[in-house]
Amino acid sequence: MNKTSGQRTQVNRRALLGATAAGAAGLAAPAVAQEQATLEWKLVTSWPKNLPGPGITAQRIADQIELMSGGRMRVRLFAAGELVPALGVFDAVSAGTAQMAHTASFFWQGKIPASVYFTAVPFGLLPHEHIAWIEQGGGQALWDELYAPFGLKPVMAGNTGVQMGGWYKREITGLNDLKGLKIRMPGLGGEVMRRLGATPVSLPPGELFQALQSGVLDATEFLGPWSDRAMGFQKVAHNYYSPGFHEPNGTGEALFNKTALDGLPEELRTIVLEACRAENGRALAESDWQNAGSLKLLQEEDGVTVRPYPEPVLAALRQTATDVLAEFAEKDPLAGRIQESHQAARERLAPWSSIAMRSFMAARDA
Repeated sequence: MNKTSGQRTQVNRRALLGATAAGAAGLAAPAVAQEQATLEWKLVTSWPKNLPGPGITAQRIADQIELMSGGRMRVRLFAAGELVPALGVFDAVSAGTAQMAHTASFFWQGKIPASVYFTAVPFGLLPHEHIAWIEQGGGQALWDELYAPFGLKPVMAGNTGVQMGGWYKREITGLNDLKGLKIRMPGLGGEVMRRLGATPVSLPPGELFQALQSGVLDATEFLGPWSDRAMGFQKVAHNYYSPGFHEPNGTGEALFNKTALDGLPEELRTIVLEACRAENGRALAESDWQNAGSLKLLQEEDGVTVRPYPEPVLAALRQTATDVLAEFAEKDPLAGRIQESHQAARERLAPWSSIAMRSFMAARDA
């Protein structure tokens, strides 16, 4: 082989190697792009955008999922009414219109009555007791079973804490003041009020201020001082009642389309679920801190009077709630098992809460 021939062979060999490398790169590029592609989910909520409390919680969960996934997964939040109505999120996620929702389980009382237990029932569990029931006492398995026919996976996702009893335009001095009272109070608390002569009105959160201002409502409950003050209720009602007998706990509910959730890679599925779980403690701490500050502002700047329910009213509420829960457990076998489990959790946890918390607070605040 002469020198010219050898050079030509060497050049051809280099060209072949270059072409092979380029071809390999071309084949690899789509695979790399596929691995780095961002997965996008829709999150629909029952709350006005960035509403103090649950609205902030929903956005924070979306942000945490994107952050913890390193940008591999992005969750786009749609506030109430932006994609579906506030109370349409259950059906939207069930149908796959959105992969995820942030809401509260008692909104589905008309569809699945036992759902109320997974937010709160009258004179039920406090926030720390509710979390213990769900995570340690079998509550999550019952919740999963309840929602399974709808293709949904529910989990706790934030907590607004112990609720207030509500805003009343007129002072409540006795049971007669409940007669004909138009009040927004969802869940079984509304049924308790109905049996005592009030008229429960079902409205989504975003419509409450206007309804109270216009006279469609005489009273409304929502959450606690932080969220309530942001909604503006203090501008049209100045009697703020406690305790929140109807909602001693404020668990937020994340709903997932189960097919979508199960279809995630294990790492992303874990990130999504842990983002919700982490928000339980974060939101509860935030709500306690902000509620304390907002209560002071309501009393000192807004002229709001915080009143206890009169004892005869509270006693009637307590007895009626006992009757409502007993009847509720007879609706169907699953509702009965949920009520039995919830009651067992209360009987187990209440004595410890009393010794650990009530006696300490009495000693601390004496």
